[in-house]
Amino acid sequence: MHELAIAESVVSSVLERTGEQHVCVVRLRVGRLSGVVPDALRFCFELATSGTALEGAALEIEHPAGRARCRACEREFELADAILLCECGSADVTVLSGHDLRVTSVEVA
Repeated sequence: MHELAIAESVVSSVLERTGEQHVCVVRLRVGRLSGVVPDALRFCFELATSGTALEGAALEIEHPAGRARCRACEREFELADAILLCECGSADVTVLSGHDLRVTSVEVA
């Protein structure tokens, strides 16, 4: 389960910036094409924060769809999953977004 490693990395990164301040909320952007399951990440976040200044912090996850551009017809379209197929039938697409996984903000007490 790579979500545990991701949760541990998020906790470590936040602690580097906030020190021992009590963290109330951590907000993440996890693109739908990132391969991360938000519910699994929430579960792992709770485990990873145990005994830290983040224990009890809320985890808010924005889960945006991906965007792609078809090289054949130049159409830009939304990707809800990793099926890279344009409506024109072409699979020759460039993924523009949706792989991101980043901390967007943190609230401390």
